[in-house]
Amino acid sequence: MRSASLSLFFLFQLVSGTFAFTSISLQSVPAQTRARTGLNFSKNNASNSDNSEEKTKMPLGKQLGRSLFISSSLALVTNLGLAVAAPPGFKRIPTQFIAALPAVPTDTTKIKSGDNAGQWGLWEKDPGPRGVFLKDYEKSLKSRNNVAPVGWKFDPNDWWLEEHGLIMESPIFPLEAGRYLVTGGRLVTTVLTVEPDGKWKLDNGSLYDVTHLPCRSARYLPASDSSVAGGPLTANQKDFPVTPGAEMPQVNGCDKVDYSVLFVIGKEA
Repeated sequence: MRSASLSLFFLFQLVSGTFAFTSISLQSVPAQTRARTGLNFSKNNASNSDNSEEKTKMPLGKQLGRSLFISSSLALVTNLGLAVAAPPGFKRIPTQFIAALPAVPTDTTKIKSGDNAGQWGLWEKDPGPRGVFLKDYEKSLKSRNNVAPVGWKFDPNDWWLEEHGLIMESPIFPLEAGRYLVTGGRLVTTVLTVEPDGKWKLDNGSLYDVTHLPCRSARYLPASDSSVAGGPLTANQKDFPVTPGAEMPQVNGCDKVDYSVLFVIGKEA
């Protein structure tokens, strides 16, 4: 057993060591943009209807192959391999995804608590299979009155991209108060406690430790100081895929906020 554990440890060290991570501060975002994004976020009406039944019937391998966060398969294997037990009072759930602040280029290695969880969001379903690539924007979103093939609504004034150039539905804002079992798919799996007033803390490790480094996500809003109407058509598709740990690309005519991505694998019952 010790031998197997050591083998897993060195395997995960090798894999996680291939990913660089620097991490993003809201201070770099214009004040008007911070005001627009909420940073009083109201609850998003992201649709959760559609293909849940179809996805349930789909083989696991195919689901992972279509995943937005393609490397989430690695995180799944990591957690299965380490056989991380859910703490007492918690139940395992299908993987969900938290969009957390701060992210690159802020150093998150020492951040273990904060008071800004009211600015965090949650994808209850993997947005990958539900997303639309930039190259398909006109055909799959614009020509459909900004409704994605699976039913979610695209907001040209508040939209999301991931590291492969995939337009995502917005997460649900704000992240609800509660206790979540979170991981970055590496060596730390711990409890995240979120209070009703937005305060949060991790039982162990730092925000960096529970961030899945290869996953990049960013929110794009109209730039307050640009004459260009920014949107998916002004994004440079050559900027994708994004290097693990790097900032998401700028989009002409848009302000950008980068988010860290945390996997949620359990919740307090």
